[in-house]
Amino acid sequence: MALGTVFASPARAAAPPPEAITPQLIEAAKQEAKVVLYSAMDLPVGEKLGKAFEAKYPGMQVLIERAGSERLFQRIDQEFASNIRAADVVSSADASHFIPWKRNGWLKPFVSDDVAQYFPEQYRDPDGMFATTRVWLSSIAYNTSLVKAEDAPTSYADLLGPKWAGKMVKGHPAYSGTIMTTTFQLVRDLGWDYLEKLSKQRVMQVQSSTDPPKKLALGERAVMADGNEYNIVLLKEAGQPVEPVYPSEGTPTISGPTGIFINAPHPNAAKLFQAWFHTRETQQFLTDFTAQYSVHAQVQSKPGRKKFSETRLMKEDPAGVEKMAEEIKTRYARLFRV
Repeated sequence: MALGTVFASPARAAAPPPEAITPQLIEAAKQEAKVVLYSAMDLPVGEKLGKAFEAKYPGMQVLIERAGSERLFQRIDQEFASNIRAADVVSSADASHFIPWKRNGWLKPFVSDDVAQYFPEQYRDPDGMFATTRVWLSSIAYNTSLVKAEDAPTSYADLLGPKWAGKMVKGHPAYSGTIMTTTFQLVRDLGWDYLEKLSKQRVMQVQSSTDPPKKLALGERAVMADGNEYNIVLLKEAGQPVEPVYPSEGTPTISGPTGIFINAPHPNAAKLFQAWFHTRETQQFLTDFTAQYSVHAQVQSKPGRKKFSETRLMKEDPAGVEKMAEEIKTRYARLFRV
């Protein structure tokens, strides 16, 4: 799947040799008994993954701390500053977070066999500090009970029309990594002028990227200005009156990497979880269950679901997000008064 370069590769990679899931690793992990995952994934997804891991490796326990990526970023910064080492593995919805974590020396190099064999180079850190676990989109969407298909917006420009004033919902970039990345791509491609005009549309403001799809399905708003596309797909498949829209200007693209912390309290359990998380079996399960995308070469999307190749995508730039994150939070708060 060609989605554009996400992580630039240096001339020389220094990743450690790939490691397989061996009986020795499993036994060492079971001695530690648990793994602590800091995650921006929907809690039901994280819990289902945790139970799958525990079923695969009896005697292991997965403890999940779930929050929006921007909140997780703040928490991890505070914990390292206080010399607290609580987390083993982190899975963020904001790829830019891994840039300072790597720069600070907070990540432990580890490459599983599957990542080495089946993940394209642009989706794994050249030094083995993290790998892209999932990829998804942030689309527009509408409630089909409230909006006829022929009247639905087809572009970001359409959202600025007077008929959508007071009828939209969107997430917040200071809470959600998905929305932070989406906001960066919109500012880069459409300019701050677009967001300034959107802010005058009396938009309902929520936190997580998972919230706008829920508000839409409940009929609390007619249109979703941003949020995650995969929840819209899942709600539609469940019979809810929602329909995704892939805007003509391009759809923001988000990657969610996962890595191990250098001082993980359960280092072998962390390695086992990271390796298991990126196997074909787990990646296929994640794709089927969440309607997100995997870059694992052996994983296929469910028939009937939209393919990346069918969508005009906005390009990711984690380094650009890192540079603009504080400006985005400040200007966004001023524009939307939240």
